[in-house]
Amino acid sequence: MHNENHFRSSDIIRDTVIGMSDGLTVPFALAAGLSGAVADNSIIVIAGLAEIAAGSIAMGLGGYLAAKSDAEHYESEMKREEKEIAEIPEAEEKEIREILMDYGVDEESTKPFVNALKKNPGRWIDFMMKFELGLEKPEPKRARNSAMTIAGSYIAGGIVPLSPYIFVKDSVPALLISVAVTLLALGIFGYIKGRFISTTPVRKALQTVVTGGLAAGAAFLIAKLIS
Repeated sequence: MHNENHFRSSDIIRDTVIGMSDGLTVPFALAAGLSGAVADNSIIVIAGLAEIAAGSIAMGLGGYLAAKSDAEHYESEMKREEKEIAEIPEAEEKEIREILMDYGVDEESTKPFVNALKKNPGRWIDFMMKFELGLEKPEPKRARNSAMTIAGSYIAGGIVPLSPYIFVKDSVPALLISVAVTLLALGIFGYIKGRFISTTPVRKALQTVVTGGLAAGAAFLIAKLIS
């Protein structure tokens, strides 16, 4: 028996990428920028922790609202399909045939399929939602899970560039260690992300490292100029 192994947790991966990308980059840039302006690591740590807290809440709330909006959109479109099937079934039947014919099914062969769907209105609605509108039914706990995944990933990512400032007293070596561990983390994260969403993980790793490095470098130089 042939078993196909497909990754089905794309929503979790997407939310993790969103949270981790910003979590690694924003606190990294903030800590690097403050290192160019202040010598007291306690200020950098306090500011960094405050940013991680605020950023994780904001990102998590954004993920929650986005998922809720998707669920509400799905519900409104489903009600519209229910109404159209009840009021103009002939037009909906025609749409089914057109969808199937776009996949190479001849018109005569579509009739048994159309008749089968007519006997099951629930399946009919599901078919139209997926193949006419391209909408998948959201998971009931999608909004909560999205918020928690994004917020948790942001916190996990943000701790990486901030941790050297917690354990090293001098801001200069702390900055150097932070740069090293964060760029390494960005490279690993970019590579893993590339494995899931593309066929060029090394290129994704380099892009992620360059993006994070440029953000931190710009913040450091601006802070130096202002101070």
